[in-house]
Amino acid sequence: MKKSGILNRHLAGALAELGHGDTVLVCDAGMPVPAGPRVVDLAFRAGVPSFAEVLDGLLAELVVEGGTAACEVSEANPAAARLLRESLPALDLIPHEELKGLTAGARLVVRTGEARPYANVLLRCGVFF
Repeated sequence: MKKSGILNRHLAGALAELGHGDTVLVCDAGMPVPAGPRVVDLAFRAGVPSFAEVLDGLLAELVVEGGTAACEVSEANPAAARLLRESLPALDLIPHEELKGLTAGARLVVRTGEARPYANVLLRCGVFF
């Protein structure tokens, strides 16, 4: 049994399959998820687990070279915008509708219980060497 890191077996297994250039959508409970990407749904109750908790856990385990979020996050959810700016090496902001369109190409979707608007980011995996 693992003693640290991500303990959810479905999420840990999905992360182990990712490669350079793959994308992972970390999203709030309301983000529409199209058919196609593998989904690990962590949502338990509204707000649990939070977007910040899940993002922090994923960033501790993944090599991330950048991310894409909705430009609306800056005004509608300043806490999430600040977290994204502070956590990601490169952050692109695009309209939310465009972000939703990119989700179909994600290799993995991790759904949180977050109930604040625009708490979504598409992470781009890097390589450790």
